[in-house]
Amino acid sequence: MKKSFRKVFVLLSLLLATSLSYAKSDKDLNLMLEWFVNPDHGPIVIAQENGYFKDQGLKVNIQEPADPNLPPKLVAAGDVDLAVYYQPSLIHGVVNGLSLAWAGTLVATPLDGLIVLKDGPIKSLKDMKGKTIGLNMGGNENAILDTLFKPYGFSSKDIKMVNVGWNMSSSLLSGRVDAIMGAYRNFELNQLAIEGHQGKMFYFEENGIPPYDELIFIANSKKSDKEAIRRFLRAIELGTQFIVNNPEESWKIFRDYSPKKLDNELNKRAWFDTVSRFALRPAAKDTGRYNRFAKFLEDHGDLKNIPPAKEYMLDL
Repeated sequence: MKKSFRKVFVLLSLLLATSLSYAKSDKDLNLMLEWFVNPDHGPIVIAQENGYFKDQGLKVNIQEPADPNLPPKLVAAGDVDLAVYYQPSLIHGVVNGLSLAWAGTLVATPLDGLIVLKDGPIKSLKDMKGKTIGLNMGGNENAILDTLFKPYGFSSKDIKMVNVGWNMSSSLLSGRVDAIMGAYRNFELNQLAIEGHQGKMFYFEENGIPPYDELIFIANSKKSDKEAIRRFLRAIELGTQFIVNNPEESWKIFRDYSPKKLDNELNKRAWFDTVSRFALRPAAKDTGRYNRFAKFLEDHGDLKNIPPAKEYMLDL
């Protein structure tokens, strides 16, 4: 009887030791967002708040950048493990020699587009000739605008572009610009509506621009913990599933993550407009999609010598 008890005691001790060892071995991951927390980061916040990261043996430290240009530099330098970034910008970074790689997808459709006021003078893209577009940063605008306007016989050279910073909606409403670009369909359209105006968006993917992933996860291409990234993406997948199945409940969880910053009408509207945009399979790799967009940039002279996507997408 004593021997049996001793065996049970030893077994329980081993199980407890194993459990404690596992608890102590949670992998720390530093994740840098591309901007402040907003509904685009829904699966990340839900994975954190619902304990999905912890269930995967991860301790994820979510950071907001002081400068939106920092995340890729920090990843390339090995100072953070993962960052949220943009597919087109990843391609630019790789061509410019940064040690970056795709490590998963967060928002699997474009959010950007060309926005005008619905009751304004721009009824069709052909009406944009000679008009002014407000931008918040440079990038692929010439390639995109040339493609949008080509069917109507003009190009990006036939319009004026001005940098309006983050004053996108106000610049459009004040008449300073005729259209805005770099504005997201889930945010700026809602911002205009809240201010009593209806916007109209010319969607890139419906006007000749190859579809792309708006937000992705990037890692260092030379040194990354693929097993930890797999577990991270599994937690993101569970977070996305929860959002899709429970949009109202997940909104409340997201809102309460930082109520002073997130509990407002704009974020609430944006939340429900973003639910269908999240990647249901964040670990799914589509090299064809990336090669097509890279070829688009190359064909329009934005970039040269772009490597095949398989060279800058982690094999997970």
